[in-house]
Amino acid sequence: MTKKQRAAIIIERLREAYPDATCTLEYDEAWKLLVEVRLAAQCTDARVNIVVQDLYAKYPTVAALAEAKPEDVEAIVRPCGLGRSKAKDICACMKVLHEKYQDNVPDDFDALLALPGVGRKSANLIMGDVFGKPAIVTDTHCIRLVNRMGLVDGEKDPKKVEMALWKIIPPEEGSDLCHRLVYHGRDVCSARTKPHCDVCCLQDICKKCGVK
Repeated sequence: MTKKQRAAIIIERLREAYPDATCTLEYDEAWKLLVEVRLAAQCTDARVNIVVQDLYAKYPTVAALAEAKPEDVEAIVRPCGLGRSKAKDICACMKVLHEKYQDNVPDDFDALLALPGVGRKSANLIMGDVFGKPAIVTDTHCIRLVNRMGLVDGEKDPKKVEMALWKIIPPEEGSDLCHRLVYHGRDVCSARTKPHCDVCCLQDICKKCGVK
């Protein structure tokens, strides 16, 4: 079985297992997803969803955050960890959105990458979830699972994993697949405990389970 064939089966089975899988960060405007994905680094989405309630209550717009003092933002987002650097990036990012893009989030991948604090993972998430464009978000769940499943071979670098997946994942499937990998990684193929291969819908084709 080729990697592309294995990927096609994985896509179909995870679609059946998690038909409604979406981003677990809660947002109603594109700029908020930019803020939240930065806060989510080394932090759970659940905690971010709680912390941003106070952040948005005090700073409800791009302009408000653009004018905020990083130390004031840090005081709110500190529970997410790395508060100083995250607050600095968020304020700088919102300042660029306000001054260069009239408070809008650009729909260009390279433009997103040029924003303070935005890397490939964040840019792909915005491209896929906000703009409905092809995207592959190589977060920790994705990297762990695609290695276990045999879609990549021992590669841990996020960009290299992304590039490898672009070769075998249909562009229109990438964003949804990555969300489903998050759900599967939390529910079945855990990082903290032994993978529950006995209840996994992929056990007969997964290399972790010994299938070649």
